[in-house]
Amino acid sequence: MRASDLFLRCLEAEGVEYVFGVPGEENADLLMSMRESSVRFVPTHHESGGAFMADVYGRLTGQAGVCLSTLGPGAANLVTGVANANMDNSPVVAITGQGATTRLHKESHQAMNVNEMFAPLTKWTTSLRDESTIPEVVRKAFKLAVAEKPGATHVELPEDIAKHEVESAPIVPPEKVRRPVPDEKSISAALDLIARAERPVLLVGQGCVRTRVSRQLQRFVEATGIYAGMTFMGKGALSDRHERSLYAVGLGSRDYVTEVFEAADLVIAVGYDMVEWPPARWNIGRTKRLLHIDFDPAEVDMSYRPTVEIVGDVAATLWAINEGLTEAHHFPDFEGHARARRNLTEEIQEAGASAERETGDFPMKPQRILADLRAEMGDEDILISDVGAHKMWIARHYPTYAPNTCIISNGFCSMGIAVPGGVSASLVAGDRRVVTISGDGGFLMHGAELATATRLGVAPVNLVWEDNDYGLISWKQEVEFGRHFGTEFKSPDLVKISEGLGCHARRLGAADELRPALKEAFDQRDKPSVIVVPVDYSENVKLTKRLGQLIAR
Repeated sequence: MRASDLFLRCLEAEGVEYVFGVPGEENADLLMSMRESSVRFVPTHHESGGAFMADVYGRLTGQAGVCLSTLGPGAANLVTGVANANMDNSPVVAITGQGATTRLHKESHQAMNVNEMFAPLTKWTTSLRDESTIPEVVRKAFKLAVAEKPGATHVELPEDIAKHEVESAPIVPPEKVRRPVPDEKSISAALDLIARAERPVLLVGQGCVRTRVSRQLQRFVEATGIYAGMTFMGKGALSDRHERSLYAVGLGSRDYVTEVFEAADLVIAVGYDMVEWPPARWNIGRTKRLLHIDFDPAEVDMSYRPTVEIVGDVAATLWAINEGLTEAHHFPDFEGHARARRNLTEEIQEAGASAERETGDFPMKPQRILADLRAEMGDEDILISDVGAHKMWIARHYPTYAPNTCIISNGFCSMGIAVPGGVSASLVAGDRRVVTISGDGGFLMHGAELATATRLGVAPVNLVWEDNDYGLISWKQEVEFGRHFGTEFKSPDLVKISEGLGCHARRLGAADELRPALKEAFDQRDKPSVIVVPVDYSENVKLTKRLGQLIAR
């Protein structure tokens, strides 16, 4: 068979459903092979949009999402989405075309060293130079992409290699790979450390969402009484309805949750990625004992020096610790912790109550928008946040009740992920509703992918918070300099643009129109919807005055 056919058979063996991306001359053989394949190619309107779709697909399914571009400018466009997946620990395999190997040694049209470009942005990158190695290369790319911690890998397929004849077969992935489990001494050391603590607290990271360890986490919390704060990307690992949830951590330097961490003598970090909330922010003075539970050894950091470090499967570790818990590991309901929980709950509930009372406030306050949205969303429905000022409000005012139902990009933090992410989320969501939230700045970066959603017949609902500004940057400039500059723009008519892309679209004219607009959008079964919501970001400054310096990026 041709090498491109073998490549597609390898993708089929990996269980690939979709490839998101942009066609080109140098990936034409691969596309022709895909015509006869069970793998579905989804043409996007920008390569990075395809990478963002692969990113969100990977987060939701746990299987590697796949994106495709051609060489040169196509590969360069792919970079942002691939880098986002890698730093956010989303399993993605990026495939790029390349010119014939006979011209790569010299200056030639669109040729560049794509592997060197992807090397710092991925877990592994390679270029195929021998068609007989395709089965090994593809298997390795997928194996590394999903291995903890997940991330992006990259394979380059030159156009002449794709045309070669080859006799080979895919390497069928193993049915299941067992992750390493901790030894008894590590578990014993952890149990002893917890028993000696006076005011422990849990710091729950994205690793607990990825690996579906919520059942063991809840069992641990209920057995010990220890409160848990979730990072932005860890939201939902413990339901925010649980009386020991401290909601999302890492928002501000004077947040209610910060007080809990300042008073703690032991921080139990489970599946924690310090890219989200730097330890210097919560381990003031470096006085705390730390229990590190993760798939990888702890990063070296002056403020993060574990007393006990357990490297292995997180679910298995929690199970083993749960099996060893005794009365010595049960803690009373500390008033400081309970007060933080009450204050946070009251703040969120008051926002919901205000939403019922203050029907006339317009443009809408962030709290009101999220209260209305939460009331219309089920526990298992999916919210995807873009990057911007709205992300901070979602972290606090969108309680999350199940893992992987509130997706916030908080590692690489690239604007533009929400709209394309909503497309791939809708492909895998089944009966669950999918809602994206973008600012008008982020929406305009990848709004063209609404045409992709229309073509696919999927129906994500896209809320656009309109303020004609790069609002988060203005917010931070106002805090630091007392003024802002270079952030304002004039949004075009987003409703007309969305309608032109095949969407159901409307702009709100009053606050009490949001919930009816959401109901109407959810009734659109075969096309995307856009709801433009003018937002009152004067609330940002009020939040900063209460919380202090914003921490989360």
